[in-house]
Amino acid sequence: MTIEELRAKKIGVLMGGLSAEREVSLKSGAAVLAALVSQGYRAVGIDAGRDLSERLSAEGVEVAFIALHGRFGEDGSVQGLLEMMGIPYTGSGVLASALAINKVFSKIIFRSAGLTVAPYQVLRRGEQLSLSHPLPVVVKPSQEGSSVGVSIVREAQAMEAALSEAFEYDTEILVERFIVGREVQVGILDGRALGAIEIVPKNEFYDYQAKYTAGMAEHILPARLPAAIYQDVLKAGEKAHAALACDCYSRVDFLVTEAGECYILEVNTLPGMTDLSLFPEIAGGAGLGFSALIERILQAASLKI
Repeated sequence: MTIEELRAKKIGVLMGGLSAEREVSLKSGAAVLAALVSQGYRAVGIDAGRDLSERLSAEGVEVAFIALHGRFGEDGSVQGLLEMMGIPYTGSGVLASALAINKVFSKIIFRSAGLTVAPYQVLRRGEQLSLSHPLPVVVKPSQEGSSVGVSIVREAQAMEAALSEAFEYDTEILVERFIVGREVQVGILDGRALGAIEIVPKNEFYDYQAKYTAGMAEHILPARLPAAIYQDVLKAGEKAHAALACDCYSRVDFLVTEAGECYILEVNTLPGMTDLSLFPEIAGGAGLGFSALIERILQAASLKI
């Protein structure tokens, strides 16, 4: 849609929601809403609860800017509702959203696309773990973001607590080989890489606290990688975005080893938009300010089915 067309429409910024990432989503949504209002758009914030369809109808929303994170927002659920209601929306469609948030299925797709994934095994509630590779390992829920429920297990006696924590968030979890490497994240806009940022967390890894607490992680833009490896990780980010059939924008997370291996972790189809979020920072490094970035994303709103 053109800017002129969008200025004539009522835009709903969907935020909050029902996931474990609710508080982060509220911050993302507030930032997006402020950017749209400052540019003269008729935008309203909507907390995406179970009455979302009624709220959308009552507010007369004609275009949805999705600023949700995690389940019931980033997993295709809201996208499907908006398709049913005929409301164009930002970001990826139902299938890409569902695949990206599910770490089991996305890893299968990444591998088929020629991307490198860490060795892993899947454990479902009620099953007994028979570890297939030595410690340390990373234990994580299959369908959560923001490092919710993630643990690094270095000693056998810590495994039970790590599994228990991950199962609090999902009935299916992953146990991955721990990869030593730089935490590098690539921003994708309109299918092309904007750049790659390196994260140096104060904690053991880039966990929830490091992501959303000022001063808990150093952001280095561009990532400190040799030129050839830097280009490799940008290309890998574009390939992952395309493999899942993502739309408009995403953030792709990697671990890059000293040998230059780029291990893909996940694709975030609705990356954070807070003042500490990485996607806006990457875009800024490419010369695209926050308000301009939000407008670019809004212009790409559409129905995907």
